[in-house]
Amino acid sequence: MDFSLPPELEEKRKVVRAFALREFADEKKRYYDEHEKFPFEIRKKAMEEGILNYGNYWDLLITIEELFRVDPGLGFSIFAPFFGNENILLLGNDEQKKKYLEPVLRGERIMGFAVTEPVAGSDVAGIASKLDKQPDGSYILNGSKMFITNGTIADQLVVVARSGPVPSEQKRHHNMSMVIVETKWPGVSTNKLYGKMGMRASDTAEVIFDNVKVPKENLLGEEGKGFYYAMNFFNISRIYVAAMAIGIAQGALDIIVEKAKKDKAFSSMEGTQFTIAEIATRIEAARLITYKAASFLFQFNPDPVLTSMAKYYAAETGTYATEKALLATGMDGALTSLERMFRDAKINEIWEGSSEIEELTIYRMLMKKLESD
Repeated sequence: MDFSLPPELEEKRKVVRAFALREFADEKKRYYDEHEKFPFEIRKKAMEEGILNYGNYWDLLITIEELFRVDPGLGFSIFAPFFGNENILLLGNDEQKKKYLEPVLRGERIMGFAVTEPVAGSDVAGIASKLDKQPDGSYILNGSKMFITNGTIADQLVVVARSGPVPSEQKRHHNMSMVIVETKWPGVSTNKLYGKMGMRASDTAEVIFDNVKVPKENLLGEEGKGFYYAMNFFNISRIYVAAMAIGIAQGALDIIVEKAKKDKAFSSMEGTQFTIAEIATRIEAARLITYKAASFLFQFNPDPVLTSMAKYYAAETGTYATEKALLATGMDGALTSLERMFRDAKINEIWEGSSEIEELTIYRMLMKKLESD
């Protein structure tokens, strides 16, 4: 069994790291974090240099790691404008792909995925936004979404809303549908959220839908299957969240190792040596399980248990690594980008399914599998 990556991917890793080290200068990291602005010009350079390659998912995974290794906030802002495109790729017809997917992949449009609501976070089955079907086949969308990435800068959103009544408490996940909504349409409004703990360079917003007319042509896939489509998407996005967390952990390790190289007294302390060993070991474990889960996903045969394990363990590793590195480096670390990494790391334990949700998924699916053996 070969655990090494192809030479072209290792070369791409070097290219992405060089780009991030060049473009994510310290003053830019501070500026976009403090002012909570989206770095449009950095995204433009990334597109011009072909940093993101959606034609090769292993390439994309490696790219995410290396971007987040240097700065999670800026790294996420390069990757985030494509968020949710997989829904159109997998479910869209030729016309939808031409109109909505191709411009996003060319960097001409920004998109987002609107699932979370004030009353429905990890519990996607609790979605209350409604899609009322009209006689002509179109829909009227009403409701609100919360914590939506790219909310105020997106040109289009893939939205999951309830397109029929709730059959029963046990079948709350039924009768949901997925549609493409253009943010310029009448009735769509947004409120940017400020003061986030981390990922401040990314755009996060509340999105409100007030009698928004959605053409029937903008239905993705089949009506009523929105919940299942969202779950399939999370099997994809959770792998990328795991890669984000691994990158953050690696970045924290880089900082403490660099200090150890320069400070002999620091490196001679057993506490320092233990911390470096512990972080490095957890990164290796998180990377191996993530790559294993990715190997199934990229062959169109995702293993939900492995995917949840990867997302859960990598996210915990990102937080663990940044906290341990901060404790070890003290004020020296607190005055570096390590402080931002610590704040940025925490969200990986929350979005795309909290750590607790991942643990429940692992338990339930493992028990189901064991009972059937």
